[in-house]
Amino acid sequence: MIGSLEGTIEFVAEKYILLGVHGVGYKIFCGAGTLDKMPEKGAAVKLWTHFHVREDSHELYGFFHYAELDLFELLIAISGIGPKGALGILNIAPVDTLKKAIAAGDTSYLTRVSGIGKKIAEKVILELREKMSGRGVSVDAPELRHEADALEALMGLGYSQREAREALSGAGENLPADGVEERVKRALRSLGKQS
Repeated sequence: MIGSLEGTIEFVAEKYILLGVHGVGYKIFCGAGTLDKMPEKGAAVKLWTHFHVREDSHELYGFFHYAELDLFELLIAISGIGPKGALGILNIAPVDTLKKAIAAGDTSYLTRVSGIGKKIAEKVILELREKMSGRGVSVDAPELRHEADALEALMGLGYSQREAREALSGAGENLPADGVEERVKRALRSLGKQS
């Protein structure tokens, strides 16, 4: 099993990178969030990896943080969720937020992923909820609701879900429980700087 790889980026594609390690190029599939943070060609990088073996293929999946790999492996252990579905789930919110949503039983986060319906979302909650609380994940339901409200507000203003999530990822830190309006303001400032 390949648990991590450190090497030089040789190529970055839409869904994967080619990582050169001592003369061998490893094709590593990554989520959009990981690919967005990927340094340029020629840069050194270390990724936590999952080696996924199926009858018809052997694929590597890469993550910058162990927490992402850990949640990915919990998700793909659930019947009905494959590696691509798990990457889709990891793309919708930061790992801590996803863990809180699962611990709180909030299926709305998971159903935003293409291919994840209410039935599979409920299955994820059923199978992982206890594991999340067993790992000390605190359930702060108001925080989740406020983030969802802020996301909907930004999408209502015409931003894509991905743009809104990225802008909100840094906008909700250390805000009071009633900080929806402030989150949206900070996210809009962040989006304005990107334009």
